[in-house]
Amino acid sequence: MTFGPLRRSPLVGQAAERLRAQIAAGRWPIGSKLPGEIALGKELGIGRSTVREAVRDLAGAGLVESRQGSGIWVIATEPAVDWTTRLRRASAAEVYEVRNLIEVRAAMLAAERRTEEDLDALAAGLAARAAALGDDEAYIDADIAFHARVVAAAHNDVLTDLFAAFQVTMRPGLLDLLAVMDARGLRADRPDPGADAHAAMVAAIRAGDAAEAGRVTEAELAVSLRILRDET
Repeated sequence: MTFGPLRRSPLVGQAAERLRAQIAAGRWPIGSKLPGEIALGKELGIGRSTVREAVRDLAGAGLVESRQGSGIWVIATEPAVDWTTRLRRASAAEVYEVRNLIEVRAAMLAAERRTEEDLDALAAGLAARAAALGDDEAYIDADIAFHARVVAAAHNDVLTDLFAAFQVTMRPGLLDLLAVMDARGLRADRPDPGADAHAAMVAAIRAGDAAEAGRVTEAELAVSLRILRDET
């Protein structure tokens, strides 16, 4: 099987796409070595420097790797999925499962490290959640902002960045959760059934009780996760 010469620019992108297609088609299985730059350039009708850039694109996509003194080897047949894309594809239940891991620990650390400014921010966050009741989109935005403040109070930049990444997918999942709760009548008498849990979370953080902060956070997230799992 041969490629045929490339005629349009940009050549690097075209060359990388051709090579991706051939890898996906099985021409070079995982564990096999790509032909050298001269051979690939001849097939594609391009120079060695263009081949080199195209192969670099493949390496960036996680398809190949360069081994010193050995050449370029195929390590995957599909491009690696970036973190944001993976999160967008995840179900709301999957996101909640990992949120549990992040936020329970964050709440515990917040109880140990919170400052007076953090406590003021958490109190404001509770008030914002309550004020937004009646407007589901505003309420969800306020809820996410509240949880972001809890994570920020842990004063761990890695946790903060992880939570920020999850915010990409949290909003639509939470809106879906509210729709499920409404369909089941779970908010008929209490528009904000999580209000007590959120207040207890802040109280535990204020008291410096890490164990209680973790317990309350885990219990609050578990309720939503059970609803999502039942729905799916």
